[in-house]
Amino acid sequence: MPLETIRKDTPPRVPPNLDDYDKECATFSWSAARGGLQGLPGGRGLNIAHEAVDRHAASSRATGVALSCVGRDDSVTTVTYAELARSTARFANVLRTLGVGRGDRVVTLLGRCPQLYTVVLGTLKNTSVLCPLFSAFGPDPVAQRMRLSDARVLVTTAELYRRKVAGRRDGLPGLRHVLIVGAGADDLPDTLPYDALMAESDEEFTIPPTSPDDMALLHFTSGTTGTPKGAVHVHEAAVAHYATARYALDLHEGDVFWCTADPGWVTGMSYGVVAPLMHGVTVVVDEGDYDARRWYRILADRRVGVWYTAPTALRMLMRTTPRTGPYDLPASYDLSALRFVASVGEPLNPEAVLWGRDVLGLPVHDNWWQTETGAIMIANFAACEIRPGSMGRPLPGVEAAVLRRGEDGRAEVSGGRVTVVTEPGVEGELALRPGWPSMFRGYLHDERRTAAAFAGGWYLTGDLVRRDADGWYWFVGRADDVIKSAGHLIGPFEVESALMEHPAVAEAGVIGRPDPVAGNIVKAFVTLRPGHEATPETRQELLAFARRRLGPAVAPREIAFDQHLPHTRSGKVMRRLLRARELGLPEGDISTLERTEGSA
Repeated sequence: MPLETIRKDTPPRVPPNLDDYDKECATFSWSAARGGLQGLPGGRGLNIAHEAVDRHAASSRATGVALSCVGRDDSVTTVTYAELARSTARFANVLRTLGVGRGDRVVTLLGRCPQLYTVVLGTLKNTSVLCPLFSAFGPDPVAQRMRLSDARVLVTTAELYRRKVAGRRDGLPGLRHVLIVGAGADDLPDTLPYDALMAESDEEFTIPPTSPDDMALLHFTSGTTGTPKGAVHVHEAAVAHYATARYALDLHEGDVFWCTADPGWVTGMSYGVVAPLMHGVTVVVDEGDYDARRWYRILADRRVGVWYTAPTALRMLMRTTPRTGPYDLPASYDLSALRFVASVGEPLNPEAVLWGRDVLGLPVHDNWWQTETGAIMIANFAACEIRPGSMGRPLPGVEAAVLRRGEDGRAEVSGGRVTVVTEPGVEGELALRPGWPSMFRGYLHDERRTAAAFAGGWYLTGDLVRRDADGWYWFVGRADDVIKSAGHLIGPFEVESALMEHPAVAEAGVIGRPDPVAGNIVKAFVTLRPGHEATPETRQELLAFARRRLGPAVAPREIAFDQHLPHTRSGKVMRRLLRARELGLPEGDISTLERTEGSA
């Protein structure tokens, strides 16, 4: 339950796009939302790249800054919408010259750099399909996803190609072209120089007719269990990208927006590239790695107004600046332009919401969505109260429900039917009614797993939640993460959040450890804040604190101290890895582990 409700009694500096939640939900329709987009000239359909770039380049926004790129050395390069339109047209012509056309897969293995935006949007202009890959993946995950995606083109750097792809090129017979961004192509056989091809290409390109149902984006899930799944998204997703950025992120004309997510993941693509450009705002692109002072400096120097980041990043900032003060670090920077902070990637602990309010002067707005949903589905809105720890409420146009669980923790499906839980406070599987524009159209080449994701007229998310009497949703845990202990089903996130309310705890990861009597007992791995020592007394204090907060049936029975919990680069504590290490099991794929080789 929330520590306290944060009410929006003071009018925000900018009138929110969504100021009456109930009224907007009652009147909203996706067909009307499409009116915020222009469509291709001459009624030739709907293309994401046109909505993100070309329509702005043909308007008064042409000279406005689309990208504000901060280099590792703090140098700043800006790209206007007109310049972005020309460079993306050049890349579309490069693809056309190479014989790459409608539906062909173009894979990116790049970090946050200006060329990424050109490749992404140029690919979509050409009606080819963009498949972004995380640049810190190891060679095996990269090769596996390229095979699964039917990759025809790869755009990467010389260094990444040597380390991740070259040794596996023979196992990728469908890969016809490798384009090398920057120097190094001359020393690599069977590759092409991106810069030279761009220089020779025409900067005029007419986007072919594009059906809203044409495949546009292919996003792979993390693949922690089984083969990675390629979620197919279409150009119609643009409608949801635009509407959700308006409602959940409260983007306005003239905003400077920074999404810290890596573009190799769906958040970094949907809200680091596509959605903000559709709104014609300035997008901050940081080529550097996380550093607290660097991040505060970017927020100040770039005059960021809307900031979208991950809970892990916020918790790392919390370590440098506890909520109890003093606030010397953020106080050293002018953050007066900042007006809205949101978070996604994993559930946001209540303490982080309150930290934002007390340290930044702005509460953090949690929201929820998945690779499969393509866009934000549940959120805390700018004009609405925040219940710390809650995911928020469904966006207008999104119908959500809690489904009754079976013995395996997932929604109980009987004869193709499911049961919707109407009582507040009951835990069940979160489900969404299909029909929103950015819903994935299936897993590529995997009809079985596609079919398993739907039942009884609902999309089954695999996330366990509860809904309170007022319609706010609260995350419990992934169905496959739930700990079964002495007949109780315990969500790790609830335990982690409770522990983080203790002033000594910076972060926590919770797993179930097998026990011959209880089946499993709850074990927590805790990172302490500076100034607190990992002593038996601290352990006992935390155990007692958790029992008071959660009750003995849910509270951890064991606590281990770990100042370096494993994270993915997308910000999630790797409970799977904690469990494997605890039980002496194979660690499996750790290519996305933070601070691994190749993570820069």
